[in-house]
Amino acid sequence: MIDIREGGLDDPKVVALLQHHFESMLANTPQGSCHFLDLSGLRGPDVTFWSAWDGEDLLGCGALKQLDPQQGEIKSMRTAAEHLRRGTGAALVSHILAAARARGYRRISLETGSHPSFEPAIALYRQFGFTDCPPFAGYKEDPHSRFLSRVL
Repeated sequence: MIDIREGGLDDPKVVALLQHHFESMLANTPQGSCHFLDLSGLRGPDVTFWSAWDGEDLLGCGALKQLDPQQGEIKSMRTAAEHLRRGTGAALVSHILAAARARGYRRISLETGSHPSFEPAIALYRQFGFTDCPPFAGYKEDPHSRFLSRVL
C-alpha cells in the first residue's frame, strides 16, 4: 500500500533520495540545464512536497509548485530505485493532479530532461495526458530540456 504524506524533508531517507535525485540530474544533464529545486527551494512557501511510503520504506517523492493562481508545476518527482515500476510514480502524479485540481489550477506543467534516461518519466506523464509544450514560467528553449503540460 502506498501512503502519500505531505512533508518529510527532514527525514534522512527523504534527504538521501533527494540527494540521489540531484546527483542523477547532474550526471545526465549539464549543470546550466538542470532546474531541480534544492532542499531550501522545496521548503519554499509556493511549494508543497510529498513523500510516498510503504510502512517504513520510502518509495518516492514529488512536489507541486504554484506558478500563479491558475497554474502549477510538478517538481522533484523521484521513485527509489528499489521500488521502480510498482506504481509509485503513478500514485504521486495522481495525488499531485488531485491537489492541483483542489487548488483550482487550470493547467499543470513540468520540465524534465531530454537524455534517454528520462524516457520512463516522460512515458508516465504521457499516460496522464501530458503533451509537449513550449517553455513556460521563465524557462528557455534548451536541447537538454523537455516541457510538458496538460489542462486540468
